[in-house]
Amino acid sequence: MKRGLVGLGVFFLIVSIYFAAFSQEKSVSGIKTFESPRDFEEYTKKSTYSAYYSPYYNFRSLTYETITPSISVPSTAKELEVERYSTTNVQVPDVDEPYIVKTDGKRIYLSYFSNPRPLRVFYPPVQKLAIVNAFPPEKIEKVAEIEDGGELFVYSGSVIVLNTLKNRISAYSVDNFEKIYEIKFNGSYVTSRMMDGKIYIITSKYYTRCPIEPYEVNGVRYRVECSNIYHPTRPLQVSTIYTIAKINAENGKIENTISFVASPDSVVYMSKNAIYVAYYSEKNYYEIMSDFIAKNSNLFPAWFIEKVRKLDSYDISDSAKSLELEILIGQHLNALSDEDRKLFETELYNRYSKYVRENLRQIQSTEIFKVGLDFKMQASARLPGKLLNQFSMDEYDGNLRVATTVGDENELFILDGNLKILGSTGVFGKDERIYAVRFLFDKAYVVTFKQIDPFFVVDLSDPSRPKIVGELKIPGYSSYLHPIYKNLVLGVGKDDERVKISLFDVSNITPQEIDNYILQEYWSEVLSNHRAFLLDEKHKVFFLPASSGYVFSYKDNRLRLLKVAEQSYAAIYINDYLYTIGTKISVFEEHGWEKIAEIDLT
Repeated sequence: MKRGLVGLGVFFLIVSIYFAAFSQEKSVSGIKTFESPRDFEEYTKKSTYSAYYSPYYNFRSLTYETITPSISVPSTAKELEVERYSTTNVQVPDVDEPYIVKTDGKRIYLSYFSNPRPLRVFYPPVQKLAIVNAFPPEKIEKVAEIEDGGELFVYSGSVIVLNTLKNRISAYSVDNFEKIYEIKFNGSYVTSRMMDGKIYIITSKYYTRCPIEPYEVNGVRYRVECSNIYHPTRPLQVSTIYTIAKINAENGKIENTISFVASPDSVVYMSKNAIYVAYYSEKNYYEIMSDFIAKNSNLFPAWFIEKVRKLDSYDISDSAKSLELEILIGQHLNALSDEDRKLFETELYNRYSKYVRENLRQIQSTEIFKVGLDFKMQASARLPGKLLNQFSMDEYDGNLRVATTVGDENELFILDGNLKILGSTGVFGKDERIYAVRFLFDKAYVVTFKQIDPFFVVDLSDPSRPKIVGELKIPGYSSYLHPIYKNLVLGVGKDDERVKISLFDVSNITPQEIDNYILQEYWSEVLSNHRAFLLDEKHKVFFLPASSGYVFSYKDNRLRLLKVAEQSYAAIYINDYLYTIGTKISVFEEHGWEKIAEIDLT
């Protein structure tokens, strides 16, 4: 008996290696809402993850950035005239993203630690919101401090705080700093956007029954009935309900919601027309093993195959079937001699690895839901592989472009407005995986990496025939790509464990790295959060945070380090002044880069 248990452990170790490395399925043939609480319970009972499924959680979706910064309306006061100021680096122009630092051209709104240490993406238990009079810079001063903090929006005389530690959204007046409204959400914050005075917030939570109550507005609970929760028409490996809410940024009223079931590993992209929620899905463990056993029946005894066939017919959950299958495999291993067991395990390893390679596009998949801004579910799609982040999706001319990685292969798809596939590049970057994607009009720029950094240029001008038109191989990799001009792309990544900045000329079919700069830094926030990046087109400079804040010029298509600001994790500009933000706010004029003002926030 002991020998059999050891063999069983080896078997599941073998399977788990490939299961974790390659993964499982999901296939959407349609979407509909639940008919009743009982319908919901039956669906979720069949859809919960088996004990062998361990999804990678990534609630903090990345998306943001714009090619050209917005310019504000000038102030009417002559002595306080503001001609321009920076906005948060977002993915889609005019679709704002929350961030820990915002400005309206006169003030800086800053969420920070109450204890003086550098602020990163994940916040400590104590957060504060500082409000700083920033312009003119000679009169910079902190005018208020609120016992609240998180990511911020600024809109129409209010600063809106998304406090993910306390699961709430609070709006404060920028005139008297009083709270205007408060919304509590029941679950985990995924991401949010703001457009035309409306906040679009996405939250998630595991529910065992419906109706659900995802929000509470000024003490009143918001209820979502079962008939308003969407799900794929067949049971899939899902465990989470996502709720998208449309909130009036001025008064906090929830104007609309939509809910649907999905898996925890989500990526969210919002265009000016729709919200796309993509989540990674894998074929469940039992379904993989059942298919593998059926295709390799000569590896198992007849009695084993017969019992698996009976197990297939049982109306029980896949999790229960997995446990039954484990018992059957244990019985088989127990009956083998040491020599036969070793032979079985070696053969199993090789056959299973080959099975996974041949079936990976069915095993790994991404489900995409398209929600219109009228909050109606418009379409769904299933693509092979997994998305890197929100930059893996982009809407252009009514089509959705999506880049995925399947195992050690990559592919780019173009889908129409109904999420039907129009065309794809086919596999590229073999034995590599995607590290960065950027779509720009009818082109896509994709970085893959394993040992070197292939930089691919993809022509998307014919949606039915996207094709790779250029490739450049250089050391290291880029994990963030930022279009500066139509023919100039900035890459931020790493080479030999240090932060590397590259300038790529993409004016020709074959891209060229025309300049690069290696920082003596091992990490930059921009590598995982592009909202920390700031570009000032007027002065042709950009700000890159690391252990210090670095200001670079890209004038004449050359990288030149202009200024190092100690302990600066963010920056904004107002007119021709750059404000670097850390435990202090330092102000530099952008001509001679002299420091003209500074305040200590601690």
